[in-house]
Amino acid sequence: MSRSGLLRDAMLAIQQGNMGIAFILDERQRLVGTMTDGDVRRALLQGKSMGDPLLPHVQTRFTSVLPGVSRAEVLDLMQARGISQIPIVDGEGELKSVHLLREIVGAMERPNWAVVMAGGQGVRLRPITEHLPKPMIRVAGRPILERIVLHLVGYGFREIFLSVNYLAHLIEEHFGDGDRFGCRIHYLREEKAMGTCGALALLPDRPSHPVLVMNGDLVTQVKLDGLLNYHEAGEFAATIGVRRYYHRVPYGCLCLAGNGTVVSLEEKPLLERWVNAGVYLLSPGVIETVPREYFLMTSLLEGLIKDGRTLGAFEIEEDWIDVGQGEQLTMARGL
Repeated sequence: MSRSGLLRDAMLAIQQGNMGIAFILDERQRLVGTMTDGDVRRALLQGKSMGDPLLPHVQTRFTSVLPGVSRAEVLDLMQARGISQIPIVDGEGELKSVHLLREIVGAMERPNWAVVMAGGQGVRLRPITEHLPKPMIRVAGRPILERIVLHLVGYGFREIFLSVNYLAHLIEEHFGDGDRFGCRIHYLREEKAMGTCGALALLPDRPSHPVLVMNGDLVTQVKLDGLLNYHEAGEFAATIGVRRYYHRVPYGCLCLAGNGTVVSLEEKPLLERWVNAGVYLLSPGVIETVPREYFLMTSLLEGLIKDGRTLGAFEIEEDWIDVGQGEQLTMARGL
């Protein structure tokens, strides 16, 4: 609607749009402000009438996102700023669409469980982790584990299990039952350290659908819908999220023949490997094979390969940082 409108026009637009918000555009159709029903009510309480101009009551400092921003990031913004609508605006300021909290949270609930491994001590990050669990370290003002939970909720996961051990009370006090994060949070309490996989044996029931498992120290925007689709299409026993890892050898390298003669030389080559990104999708039957003891995810996956089961590899192309060492934490905090 136009900036020259009246409060009556704003209320009508809010009611007809059924989004709880009206968008104010300039002559070039660029978004210049917003109005909610709350803004109109406040104007009326100040003694204004429906026939008064809306412009003095328009919110010009509004939150918006560019096209292509993930649902998880949008949900993160909504949670942080206590809002239910975020307009999508292109680089020219033109309104393209709008994100609604009810659509992000309410319309896409998945039956899959998610398990986040958050029980480690984070020894490599001491002294930071002497009195704080590694997953609760803040990155850009928000605990890493909270970012993971919001990311999961943004992709429709509602049943989230957190495996806890070291300083578990700090995690449980922060997340509670998960209600304020739009999900139901349950705790797998490890009486002693159970490794990167053993806590799966503490799940209360046999899952009916593939279970997402994530390390609790990841800062990532992995597209979880793509991972689920890939896993189901391939009918894999397990799918591993993988990343391309590059390492520049700082020396000139040589290829030698068996008799010790030089065959070729390569100056400071760039090596490429696939690495485990700490994100997994496990079929229900695989969960049942996890023993109730200290057990590593690598042992589980190696056992599946040995048994002739097929494992998928899903490339994570989005932002991904494993906050396991000091320099990686510094990098994450610089995002």
